[in-house]
Amino acid sequence: MAAVFPANQVIVVGGGLAGMSAANTVVENGGRTLLLDKSSFCGGNSTKATSGINGAGTKTQKTKSIPDTADIFVADTLKGGAKKPELAKVLCVNSAADVDWLVDKFDLDLSLVARLGGHSQPRTHRGKERFPGMTITYALI
Repeated sequence: MAAVFPANQVIVVGGGLAGMSAANTVVENGGRTLLLDKSSFCGGNSTKATSGINGAGTKTQKTKSIPDTADIFVADTLKGGAKKPELAKVLCVNSAADVDWLVDKFDLDLSLVARLGGHSQPRTHRGKERFPGMTITYALI
């Protein structure tokens, strides 16, 4: 007989930014989460990111009159060599909502926006801290 796992409970594997985002989203929606990580502490490689997080069409960009869109982000990503256009589109189309969620739900400062390699628009968000990946990931822990 197969065991049935309750629908409102989730096991998340990995305690980096993706895993912590998934776990927090489940909790926000009334579920329960068990998070597993191979390390003795959470954060993963996300804590080592030194540039920031990319988003196209964010509230911050709109405030700064940066004319960026998900379509432009998709084009930049494909031009950069993405091999799976359907995945690139999901990443880019969701990016504004994802960055705005970090700012709104976790009170993160992502008010600085820069244009980095491969991007045709300024879309890398960070705050004034030295290690934005660590700041963003630890806010979710």
